[in-house]
Amino acid sequence: MPELPEVETVKETLKRHLIGLKIVKVITPYPNIIKMRLEEFKNKVTNQKITGINRYGKYLFFELEDYTLVSHLRMEGKYFIRKSLGEVTKHEHVIFELDSGDCLSYHDVRKFGTMELVLKGEEKQLESIKKLGYEANQSKIDYDKLYELIHKSTRPIKAVLLDQTILTGLGNIYVDETLFLSKIHPAELASNLSKEEVVTILKNAKIVLDKAIKLGGTTIRTYQSSLGVDGRFQNELKVHTLAGKLCQVCNDVIIKTKVGGRGTYFCPTCQKRK
Repeated sequence: MPELPEVETVKETLKRHLIGLKIVKVITPYPNIIKMRLEEFKNKVTNQKITGINRYGKYLFFELEDYTLVSHLRMEGKYFIRKSLGEVTKHEHVIFELDSGDCLSYHDVRKFGTMELVLKGEEKQLESIKKLGYEANQSKIDYDKLYELIHKSTRPIKAVLLDQTILTGLGNIYVDETLFLSKIHPAELASNLSKEEVVTILKNAKIVLDKAIKLGGTTIRTYQSSLGVDGRFQNELKVHTLAGKLCQVCNDVIIKTKVGGRGTYFCPTCQKRK
């Protein structure tokens, strides 16, 4: 599943390919990806130039001349640049023909991804965007406010960190790595944590995400970035996917369990419960 570092990598890669190009046609083999009337969507984006690409959390914002196309990759969505329609595969469900002759295609085996179109500058008024919390790697974070949000929860801290309405951009991989770095057990109740511990978690989340972005994200299991971009952060993992291996800090055996229904990796010595 693409998480914030993977989406950031896709954004930066697409920018190098797409800025300044015009959409001349939209083809929709699976139109349910589009969350508005299809013909209206096609009419509005056709002949629009791509002027920028931004990101908030795990959402991509394709800035056009008059509109913003908001794309959520969900579980396995990815983008490809194709030289022609002849290169498009069966799982590419929305294809934008460009005036360069290339195509931007959206690939999604599970078909969970979404695209919405809003007037330029109004993307953060979408309900799906408004409910998102702080970006986990933003430079300025209100630690007092986030501590109050986290501390009042009686859920395990891992479940809280995965809650995108509290902190957006952290997914399963990076929560495991953040909690290991913070020496916090993933099943520890958020309400049991001190402010110092919460601040440590938030600071480490930024460290983990910034490093993952620098390395192009993580390429494991079914998710692999498109456009020839393979992340290298999987080489830096300390606990995630490493069940049965020895902890690099204490030599205890890393354990896999489930917290909030999610596969979870931790070191029982470095991350003791209170």
